[in-house]
Amino acid sequence: MTEHPQLLQTVLDTTKPRELAEFYRQLLGYFYRPGDEPPQDGGDDERDWLGLRDAEGGARLAFQRVDELPPTTWPWHDVPMQLHLDCTVPDVDALHRQRARAESLGARLLLDRHDDPDEPLYVLADPSGHPFCVFVA
Repeated sequence: MTEHPQLLQTVLDTTKPRELAEFYRQLLGYFYRPGDEPPQDGGDDERDWLGLRDAEGGARLAFQRVDELPPTTWPWHDVPMQLHLDCTVPDVDALHRQRARAESLGARLLLDRHDDPDEPLYVLADPSGHPFCVFVA
Protein backbone atom coordinates (compact mmCIF):
# COMPACT_ATOMS: atom_id res chain seq x y z
CA MET A 1 0.00 0.00 0.00
CA THR A 2 1.35 3.42 -0.97
CA GLU A 3 1.14 5.88 1.90
CA HIS A 4 1.34 8.98 -0.30
CA PRO A 5 1.01 9.81 -4.00
CA GLN A 6 4.32 10.16 -5.85
CA LEU A 7 5.07 13.41 -7.65
CA LEU A 8 5.78 12.58 -11.30
CA GLN A 9 6.59 15.94 -12.89
CA THR A 10 5.77 19.63 -12.98
CA VAL A 11 3.75 20.72 -16.01
CA LEU A 12 4.08 24.26 -17.34
CA ASP A 13 1.47 25.82 -19.63
CA THR A 14 2.96 27.66 -22.60
CA THR A 15 1.98 28.93 -26.03
CA LYS A 16 5.34 27.61 -27.35
CA PRO A 17 6.12 24.16 -25.92
CA ARG A 18 9.31 23.55 -27.91
CA GLU A 19 10.78 26.96 -27.11
CA LEU A 20 10.14 26.60 -23.39
CA ALA A 21 11.29 22.96 -23.33
CA GLU A 22 14.52 23.94 -25.06
CA PHE A 23 15.11 26.69 -22.51
CA TYR A 24 14.76 24.32 -19.55
CA ARG A 25 16.59 21.49 -21.32
CA GLN A 26 19.61 23.70 -21.75
CA LEU A 27 19.31 25.49 -18.41
CA LEU A 28 18.97 22.32 -16.34
CA GLY A 29 20.83 19.79 -18.48
CA TYR A 30 17.74 17.63 -18.98
CA PHE A 31 16.96 15.35 -21.92
CA TYR A 32 13.80 14.90 -23.97
CA ARG A 33 11.48 12.05 -23.16
CA PRO A 34 11.95 9.45 -25.91
CA GLY A 35 9.85 10.55 -28.89
CA ASP A 36 9.76 14.21 -27.84
CA GLU A 37 13.05 15.23 -29.45
CA PRO A 38 12.93 17.99 -32.09
CA PRO A 39 12.32 16.64 -35.62
CA GLN A 40 15.68 16.04 -37.34
CA ASP A 41 14.32 16.81 -40.80
CA GLY A 42 13.09 20.28 -39.88
CA GLY A 43 9.50 19.07 -40.26
CA ASP A 44 6.40 19.97 -38.28
CA ASP A 45 7.20 20.74 -34.65
CA GLU A 46 3.76 21.74 -33.39
CA ARG A 47 3.63 19.29 -30.48
CA ASP A 48 1.04 20.01 -27.79
CA TRP A 49 2.96 18.18 -25.06
CA LEU A 50 6.68 17.66 -24.43
CA GLY A 51 8.50 16.05 -21.53
CA LEU A 52 11.99 16.41 -20.09
CA ARG A 53 13.87 13.81 -18.06
CA ASP A 54 16.90 13.94 -15.80
CA ALA A 55 20.13 11.99 -16.46
CA GLU A 56 18.68 8.91 -14.70
CA GLY A 57 15.54 9.02 -16.88
CA GLY A 58 13.26 10.45 -14.19
CA ALA A 59 10.42 12.71 -15.32
CA ARG A 60 11.03 16.28 -14.23
CA LEU A 61 9.20 18.85 -16.38
CA ALA A 62 6.52 18.79 -19.06
CA PHE A 63 5.18 21.53 -21.30
CA GLN A 64 1.54 21.77 -22.36
CA ARG A 65 0.34 24.01 -25.20
CA VAL A 66 -2.37 26.55 -24.42
CA ASP A 67 -3.89 29.07 -26.84
CA GLU A 68 -2.95 32.06 -24.74
CA LEU A 69 -1.12 32.65 -21.51
CA PRO A 70 -1.14 36.09 -19.96
CA PRO A 71 2.30 36.69 -18.48
CA THR A 72 2.44 36.77 -14.72
CA THR A 73 2.69 40.17 -13.07
CA TRP A 74 4.52 38.72 -10.08
CA PRO A 75 5.31 39.98 -7.55
CA TRP A 76 2.05 41.87 -8.09
CA HIS A 77 -1.09 39.77 -8.05
CA ASP A 78 -2.98 41.02 -11.12
CA VAL A 79 -1.99 37.87 -13.05
CA PRO A 80 -0.62 35.18 -10.72
CA MET A 81 1.86 32.47 -11.67
CA GLN A 82 0.24 29.27 -13.01
CA LEU A 83 1.34 25.62 -13.14
CA HIS A 84 0.07 22.23 -12.08
CA LEU A 85 1.62 19.13 -10.57
CA ASP A 86 1.12 15.55 -11.79
CA CYS A 87 1.12 12.92 -9.03
CA THR A 88 0.84 9.18 -9.61
CA VAL A 89 -0.58 6.28 -7.65
CA PRO A 90 -0.25 2.57 -8.43
CA ASP A 91 -3.94 1.62 -8.76
CA VAL A 92 -7.54 2.82 -8.62
CA ASP A 93 -7.93 1.96 -4.91
CA ALA A 94 -4.98 4.24 -4.13
CA LEU A 95 -6.49 6.89 -6.43
CA HIS A 96 -9.70 6.97 -4.36
CA ARG A 97 -7.79 6.91 -1.09
CA GLN A 98 -5.55 9.79 -2.12
CA ARG A 99 -8.49 11.87 -3.33
CA ALA A 100 -10.09 11.52 0.09
CA ARG A 101 -6.78 12.33 1.79
CA ALA A 102 -6.26 15.42 -0.37
CA GLU A 103 -9.79 16.64 0.29
CA SER A 104 -9.32 16.12 4.03
CA LEU A 105 -6.26 18.37 3.77
CA GLY A 106 -8.26 21.12 2.06
CA ALA A 107 -8.21 20.22 -1.66
CA ARG A 108 -11.27 20.69 -3.83
CA LEU A 109 -12.31 18.37 -6.68
CA LEU A 110 -12.26 20.01 -10.13
CA LEU A 111 -12.58 16.97 -12.43
CA ASP A 112 -13.51 13.35 -11.76
CA ARG A 113 -12.25 10.93 -14.40
CA HIS A 114 -11.68 7.98 -12.06
CA ASP A 115 -13.60 5.65 -14.41
CA ASP A 116 -11.49 6.42 -17.51
CA PRO A 117 -10.21 3.01 -18.65
CA ASP A 118 -7.02 4.47 -20.16
CA GLU A 119 -6.01 6.95 -17.48
CA PRO A 120 -8.09 7.11 -14.30
CA LEU A 121 -7.53 10.48 -12.68
CA TYR A 122 -8.75 13.26 -10.46
CA VAL A 123 -7.93 16.92 -10.94
CA LEU A 124 -8.06 18.76 -7.66
CA ALA A 125 -7.29 22.31 -6.55
CA ASP A 126 -5.03 22.93 -3.59
CA PRO A 127 -6.21 25.35 -0.87
CA SER A 128 -4.88 28.29 -2.94
CA GLY A 129 -6.70 27.10 -6.07
CA HIS A 130 -3.72 25.70 -8.01
CA PRO A 131 -4.75 22.55 -9.90
CA PHE A 132 -2.95 19.23 -9.54
CA CYS A 133 -3.62 15.78 -10.99
CA VAL A 134 -3.56 12.42 -9.26
CA PHE A 135 -3.67 9.52 -11.71
CA VAL A 136 -2.92 5.84 -12.06
CA ALA A 137 0.39 5.17 -13.77
